[in-house]
Amino acid sequence: MKARDLFLITSLDDLLSPGETGDGFPETARLLQRVAADVPAYNQILREKAIDPASIQGPVDFADLPLLDKANYMRRFSQDELVMGGDRGRCDFYAVSSGSTGEPTFWPRAAADEYPIAVRFEQVFRDMFRAHEKRTLAVVCFAMGTWVGGMFTTFCLRALAEKGYRLMIVTPGNKPDEILNNVARLAPDFDQTVLLGYPPFLKEVIDAGRARGLDWGRFNLKLVLAGEVFSETWRELVAERAGVEDLTHFAASLYGTADAGVLAQETPLSVAIRRFLAKHPALAQEI
Repeated sequence: MKARDLFLITSLDDLLSPGETGDGFPETARLLQRVAADVPAYNQILREKAIDPASIQGPVDFADLPLLDKANYMRRFSQDELVMGGDRGRCDFYAVSSGSTGEPTFWPRAAADEYPIAVRFEQVFRDMFRAHEKRTLAVVCFAMGTWVGGMFTTFCLRALAEKGYRLMIVTPGNKPDEILNNVARLAPDFDQTVLLGYPPFLKEVIDAGRARGLDWGRFNLKLVLAGEVFSETWRELVAERAGVEDLTHFAASLYGTADAGVLAQETPLSVAIRRFLAKHPALAQEI
């Protein structure tokens, strides 16, 4: 089944079931076999190390696989050799990393690569925000240039809308005036408004809105955050300025990378655990 069809017709619970009912090894093993067979660069790496993919029979065997980095993998091989089937023709988009190591890296991606990421957004928008029930305005405040965050965020949100979530999306990017104008004009027509962006930047947007006299409390504000960690004190401060009282369903932090997309996200339960441990530092240290 195609990635798009699988995402659209499968419930969130069923999409999450493999990872919640097992240790994830069967799925990982299938991915390894597929990559070993279909990605020329990885196939060559394994042959050079005399590793038979069929020998990887359990989680401990993964320690035998070579560690990859940009120097020994990304920069060594051509982009065609790095993708499934050895042909960039299956891809349609370049994700560009931030270049924090000195030079941005270009990662060819296909639409099929984004649907597994959309599951992470669905978990946030369903379990934390109830966007399948509430009319939701999603405001993408990540940069909309070549950096990947804004682009695959928008793709995943449109996938959620296609699946039936009550979403309308607007993409002002990281321009505070545009964001505030969009919110002032559109948010009153929705049950809730979700800002998606970089944590320090969204705090600046909320503060700028307050300075303009914008009453965030009217809009049932939610946040989706990525790119930097933040403390529970920060969450409390921003929630107070946004007029929000329910902190476990207010903001979800995502963990992602330019090459793999969103890998994990907060849930109401994980937020509650974080908030408990923030008030019990000795227990947090012990854990």
